[in-house]
Amino acid sequence: MPHAAHTLTINRPAADVFAFIAEGVNAHQWRAGVIEIAKISGEGVGTTYQQSVRGPGGRPVAADYRITEFQPNSSLAFEATAGPVRPRGRFELEEQDGPTRVTFSLEAELDGLKKLVMGRMVAKTMESEVRSLDKLKAVLEA
Repeated sequence: MPHAAHTLTINRPAADVFAFIAEGVNAHQWRAGVIEIAKISGEGVGTTYQQSVRGPGGRPVAADYRITEFQPNSSLAFEATAGPVRPRGRFELEEQDGPTRVTFSLEAELDGLKKLVMGRMVAKTMESEVRSLDKLKAVLEA
């Protein structure tokens, strides 16, 4: 099962970091692979987003998702609901006297032919995605 995680500290309060991450339409500001994203419905748990990300050869790939956990200033989790790979992701935030420690993790279940054909590419893409926290830090600290 491909898995990736990245942790860093952002010099902003947890409330600011959480609010920015939780508003999925902000993704294009810090996730390079996002082509389009729109909120479809909901608030908190159950919120759904329709998004298109860059796939192989730069082609758009559906990667819609739904929020599955929403603990303000603490954690946010989601699961992909469209696309050839349906990862689950999680943000964990811990405020440390002002700055916030953020961990972004992704995992995906691949089996059979998908695992054989797509396993390495999925792992590489997931690693790149969690590393987008570096860009999030730059955006929020600017």
